[in-house]
Amino acid sequence: MNSKPAREGQLIGPGDTIVTGPGSEAIYVIGQDAFLQRESSTISFGADAAQNLMRVVTGKILSVFGKGPRAIQVATATIGIRGTGCYIEDEGTGAKARTYFCLCYGSVELTPSAAPQERESYSTTHHDKPMYIHNDMKMPKMMVPAGIINHSDDELKLLESLVGRWPPFYGQGGPRY
Repeated sequence: MNSKPAREGQLIGPGDTIVTGPGSEAIYVIGQDAFLQRESSTISFGADAAQNLMRVVTGKILSVFGKGPRAIQVATATIGIRGTGCYIEDEGTGAKARTYFCLCYGSVELTPSAAPQERESYSTTHHDKPMYIHNDMKMPKMMVPAGIINHSDDELKLLESLVGRWPPFYGQGGPRY
């Protein structure tokens, strides 16, 4: 974290950058938000806590967020969310950059950097609209449908449990056994 090895129980907050190496992952909580950061990923959090900004520099992250607006910046888009679970795979920068985005549940305003006029606002309840967001101006649309990849409901349950919640697709009372 911040160019130094992290240790269990270390506090993470505004202005921090978390980097995972090959074959590693990190699970952490910041306030009412919880994260599962996959290998070879770099995530930065805005220095001003009031901004609620997360920047996915590169890599893969599954996140669950408490109430209130948050902003996520990826190579290909700006993502505004509320009370959301989402999974992101950012493939980096460049003219052919591509980002996978699954709004697992919640609400989003998704604005592709290369085509802000394609902005979409929508809500989902259970992985209803995964997308690839492109940065390739030769494509007819910057946002195209995708399938569900590389994240699971069990991981969402784990993250939500770390902040005392259940994913909303279970309803108010948690899972029914």
